[in-house]
Amino acid sequence: MSGIFDSWQAGWCLDVKQRPSPHFNQRSADEVSLLVIHNISLPAGQFGLPYIEALFCGTLDCQADASFAELEGLAVSAHFLIKRTGEVLQFVSCDERAWHAGVSNFQGRSNCNDFAVGIELEGTDTSGYTDIQYTQLTALTKALQQQYPLITQQRIVGHSDIAPVRKTDPGEGFDWQRYSAAILS
Repeated sequence: MSGIFDSWQAGWCLDVKQRPSPHFNQRSADEVSLLVIHNISLPAGQFGLPYIEALFCGTLDCQADASFAELEGLAVSAHFLIKRTGEVLQFVSCDERAWHAGVSNFQGRSNCNDFAVGIELEGTDTSGYTDIQYTQLTALTKALQQQYPLITQQRIVGHSDIAPVRKTDPGEGFDWQRYSAAILS
C-alpha cells in the first residue's frame, strides 16, 4: 500500500497529528472488526474551533459556550477526527477502546466500542462534508482495512446504524454512495 497513512505503530498512525486522550481503556477482546462513522461540531453547526479536540482530551471549558453545560463531566473520545480542512487527528490507539459508540449493537453484538474504530467527521447531519474530508476518510479507511482486515465493506457503518434510537450521524448530508465507491476503487 502506498499512501499518506502507511506508517503505524501499536495502533497509532504515525502520519497524523496525535492528541492522546485520557478517555479510553483496553478492549475486552483483541479484535478490531468494525468502523463507525460519526459527525461532531462544537458548538453545534460551527466549524474550525478548538472545542472538539478539547472535549476528546478532557480539557473542554464548559463555560466557553452556553451549549457546553450539558457536556460537563462527559468522558468521550474517538480514534480519529477529520476536520473540514482535511487535517486528521488521532486521539486513541486503534488497539485500545475509544469511547465513541455508547450504547450500541451491531449484528446482535452489543458494546461496539469493544471491537470498533470510531472516526468523527467535523460536520452536522445536514451540512454535508468537504471534498478533502471524503479524500482523507477514504485513504484512512483503506489504511485501517490494511491494518485490520476484519473491517470489510460490510462492516463500515454510521453511528445511526448501531444506535438508531439515540443517534442520527453521520446524517443525510453524508454521501454513502460516494464513500463506498471510493473505498472500492
